[in-house]
Amino acid sequence: MSDNILSLIYTFSKKFIDPNTNLAFTPQNNNISAIVKDGNVNIFLQVKGQETSVYKDLLKLLKNNIEQIPGVVSVNIALTAEKDVKKPDKKFKIDAKNIIAVASGKGGVGKSTFSVNLSVALTSLGMKVGLLDADIYGPSIPRMMGVKKKPEMNNNKKLIPIESYGIKCMSIGFILDEEAPTIWRGPMVMKALEQMFNGVDWGYLDYLIIDLPPGTGDAQLTLAQSSKLTGSIIISTPQEVALTDARKGINMFKKVDVDILGIVENMSYFICDNCDEKHFIFSKDGGIKEAGKFNVPFLGSIPIDKRLRQQSDEGKPSCIDDPQSDMSKKYINIAKNLDKSLND
Repeated sequence: MSDNILSLIYTFSKKFIDPNTNLAFTPQNNNISAIVKDGNVNIFLQVKGQETSVYKDLLKLLKNNIEQIPGVVSVNIALTAEKDVKKPDKKFKIDAKNIIAVASGKGGVGKSTFSVNLSVALTSLGMKVGLLDADIYGPSIPRMMGVKKKPEMNNNKKLIPIESYGIKCMSIGFILDEEAPTIWRGPMVMKALEQMFNGVDWGYLDYLIIDLPPGTGDAQLTLAQSSKLTGSIIISTPQEVALTDARKGINMFKKVDVDILGIVENMSYFICDNCDEKHFIFSKDGGIKEAGKFNVPFLGSIPIDKRLRQQSDEGKPSCIDDPQSDMSKKYINIAKNLDKSLND
């Protein structure tokens, strides 16, 4: 009997719209719940803030009509007000117009190489750029940016980022031995990342590019929840194995309300020196299809390139070593499109 009454209540209530949220009062609407026992009906409507007067007529109609349902003995409708809770300030603060996290679901897809070359490309457009190597488990930015010295501390007891190619850089790799293993527990991760944010004299930046460690662990969640990220860029190769992990990264950022600024397909193809044709080693167009599936921008395809690997090992980013190359133009084009999308 109670189940039948409950079904009839929702059949009726779904015809009405919440005046504040414009959502129908269906069973899927978490703002309405109903309990029926021995013909006694209790309905709870959750409303935001303290403004309840707009519900006066709606509640009267609901009650009058539910009382007409066979088997209903009494009807009580209660409003529960949800107070507006002020979100706490982010713990990591920096004077940057845009803070962009570069992420990947798995390692070995070229995330750090992209972070370095995007930073240089943005600098070539006249931007003030900082590059934070948050990959505390395997920092590679020092080598890729050609930096071997350690940062110094200023009078305010803050680390001075090391400048390379006009970019302010900070990495745990500047402090640790290059070949020493890094073993981090959760609280240590939080402390290290906070130090590289709040403990560094970044100055004003147009862009802070953050090279995240691969995966969806403590470092990623800490940065997403503690810093005011503009958004994230997901790096993946075209094959399904990499895309499966990339989806985890996309869904993680969505759960913590961080915008996905786009997907970059790395290692898209290889151009053979002998036949001069494209070879799609890791499948084809996987990144493009994934961007369409998640309805996020596709920022571009980066091919496998031997010279790019050499430049990374030598600490000379493509846009510095050979700014007129096709590879450099790809990074600059991505930088232009990204800047336009954020500032239009």
